[in-house]
Amino acid sequence: MMRRALIVIDVQNEYFSGKMKIEYPPVDVTLPNITRAMDAARAADIPVVVVQHDAPEQSPIFAKGSAGWQLHDEVAKRAASLHVNKTYASVFTGTGLAEWLTAHGIDTLTIVGYMTHNCDAATIYEAAHKGLTVEFLSDASGSPSYENAAGKASAEEIHRIFSTVFHSGFAAVGSTDAWIAALGEGNALERDNIYLSVQRAQGGQAAG
Repeated sequence: MMRRALIVIDVQNEYFSGKMKIEYPPVDVTLPNITRAMDAARAADIPVVVVQHDAPEQSPIFAKGSAGWQLHDEVAKRAASLHVNKTYASVFTGTGLAEWLTAHGIDTLTIVGYMTHNCDAATIYEAAHKGLTVEFLSDASGSPSYENAAGKASAEEIHRIFSTVFHSGFAAVGSTDAWIAALGEGNALERDNIYLSVQRAQGGQAAG
């Protein structure tokens, strides 16, 4: 029987009022969905793991102990089965989370929080490589825009492209509503695959 854990990644003030504001989907959409997922998980006896990113005190973002480093009040006030502090993108690196999941018989992770393309992505890829089933709630996560020497991408582009790639095999991507409905039915969200994703884009006969 499937045993889920909800992984709530880095819902910290830096993304709301600091230097890393999430743009898409907007936080007035994603934060309520994150807290709805937390409440639904609790009601369904699903463990909730709250993750917090730590950076050195001299860092311009997520400096440990700073206002931006603090969890958003809406997450902080809700009970967690486990609180994980991390210093790398993946929630697995240097945290002991993998051992905790094994000890609790968890085989399915549902990922919410920030940022879609960074800590969420690193966690999703590593979880998939560890043989875990992964779900990603695309309306309970988000991205800012980027610009650097390699190019420029809007928050919408980043979030949409990563969500599309996740759903091609790494994770089942769905809405918070769909996930809550799946909880009530005892089902997992269904992911797609690389072959069908490419065939649809190329107009192949396998589309459907």
